[in-house]
Amino acid sequence: MAKKKSYQEAYDELVTIVKELEEDTVSIDQMSEKVKKAAELIRICKEKLKVTEQEVTEILQELQLEETRKV
Repeated sequence: MAKKKSYQEAYDELVTIVKELEEDTVSIDQMSEKVKKAAELIRICKEKLKVTEQEVTEILQELQLEETRKV
């Protein structure tokens, strides 16, 4: 089973692909695969950001509830 990429791993790989595309170091034969891989990496990053946002929101709500109870 493949190891899931961390946000940083996905982001770093995405940056590398973007640089390759910007610098024209990708052949036409490779371009489609690079773009598909970039799309996959973007999905990974977006999902990780979404989960992190939900977790932070829950923590902040818990803290706010605790603060309300103290008053």
